Amino acid sequence: MSDRITAGIVDVFVYVVVLNLFIEYFPAAISETFTLSLVTAVLLKVVLEGVVAVKDRVKRRFLEATGPLGKVFAAVLLWAVLFGSKFLVLEVVALVLRGRVELGGFFSVTLLILVLMIARAGVRRLLRSDAPGRAGAGEAR
Repeated sequence: MSDRITAGIVDVFVYVVVLNLFIEYFPAAISETFTLSLVTAVLLKVVLEGVVAVKDRVKRRFLEATGPLGKVFAAVLLWAVLFGSKFLVLEVVALVLRGRVELGGFFSVTLLILVLMIARAGVRRLLRSDAPGRAGAGEAR
């Protein structure tokens, strides 16, 4: 199995754990079943990967901009992508799961996405065994 597919599967597992903890501790977040939370995690993975790809393109545009007008335009575009992505997540979940999963509002989804990204980065860092001076899982140190 390729590293990209493995990383995607690990991401979905991380998203399921974070999402279910979020549902447990935030009353505005609701999922009728565990299966629906798993589907929601997959949706979040797909949507967030798309948002990250668009954000990276806009960020590259910002770095490549030569004039102040180009920098300002790219900065506004970057802000719009980051701000609008929360509404995109809410709408995709609402459309696909038709009210059987609720993630709350803008601020709760923003918090959820931040925690998802931090947890994903943390787990990826823990699982990375190719870092210099670090033994892989199960190896003696």
